[in-house]
Amino acid sequence: MFPGLLCIIQICFLPSQLCSLFCLETRLKVMDDKPDPGTLSENSEVLFSFGVIADIQYADLEDGYNFQGNRRRYYRHSLFHLRGAIEHWNGEGSPPRCVLQLGDIIDGYNAQYKVSEKSLELVMNTFQMLKVPVHHTWGNHEFYNFSRNYLTNSKLNTKFLEDQIVHHPETVPSEDYYAYHFVPFPQFRFILLDAYDLSVLGVDQSSPKYQQCLKILREHNPNSELNSPQGLSEPQFVQFNGGFSQEQLNWLNEVLTFSDTNQEKVVIVSHLPIYPEASDSVCLAWNYRDALAVIWSHKCVVCFFAGHTHDGGYSEDPFGVHHINLEGVIETAPDSQAFGTVYVYPDKMMLKGRGRVPDRIMNYKKENAFQL
Repeated sequence: MFPGLLCIIQICFLPSQLCSLFCLETRLKVMDDKPDPGTLSENSEVLFSFGVIADIQYADLEDGYNFQGNRRRYYRHSLFHLRGAIEHWNGEGSPPRCVLQLGDIIDGYNAQYKVSEKSLELVMNTFQMLKVPVHHTWGNHEFYNFSRNYLTNSKLNTKFLEDQIVHHPETVPSEDYYAYHFVPFPQFRFILLDAYDLSVLGVDQSSPKYQQCLKILREHNPNSELNSPQGLSEPQFVQFNGGFSQEQLNWLNEVLTFSDTNQEKVVIVSHLPIYPEASDSVCLAWNYRDALAVIWSHKCVVCFFAGHTHDGGYSEDPFGVHHINLEGVIETAPDSQAFGTVYVYPDKMMLKGRGRVPDRIMNYKKENAFQL
């Protein structure tokens, strides 16, 4: 579903929660009254940690620039940044439980030079140095290089790391999209979403799904160049973005319902951001409002991690969900870095950033503080 108005007026599977959802614009105004996040108390005890890194976009190329020609990209050096991050995580006294790779692992230029498989193998061999599991999210550059079918059968498919919830078949994701959930620590559930579930990228152009997605895109973007947001009232409707199918949103709702019932806290991961205050509007998922409506109807979600923007971004929404868009490795100079480690505490999460990634303190909503 793709509402044209900012007000969320219909979500077929959440009728009981809709009465508590106002217009998105109204909710965004609450942001000005947010209190200072505070600092870590000396009595805080780390429960576990996890690593985050985004938009490596490796290619064996000299430095170049983005499509606008105003942002430098360090294609070859991104692999050195990845190695530095892995060395850091491997060297921590208490290693992270896992690392979240937020998508765009190799650059689209690899396809142009017909070296996609070679470049992917080089980056994946680098990840093999990591002593903990890595969960891979798929971004637009994955689909510039490979078909969805190829990715499903590649090492970038980490669905084998998912956890099953016994006697709750509704929490098992469909094979029609790449999403799953896992539990790195008791009462903490992580959910990886497929932000290109609705997309014209990586899909057979003769398929009904491609035609459906192309129709959605063209209804919102009349430009001859579908990667251009020029003149659009909803600039996220460009070809390099995608969206979440109703089927995937229904599944997300079921998982979050389970987590609510069992007093879990949830971290959601996606290549595309979904909160306007934390992102350039051109980088948002097509139907970000629908994803927000599902998340806002539950109490369990504490943060949402995304990549894609390269500049990074952060905002806490009116429901206390922290939206963190990680700075991209690809636009990080050789003398800097771009990754982070998130330390999880009973009452908050703390992102310790490296290089371009700033530190963040993310308090849980008071009613969701973890009870030891």
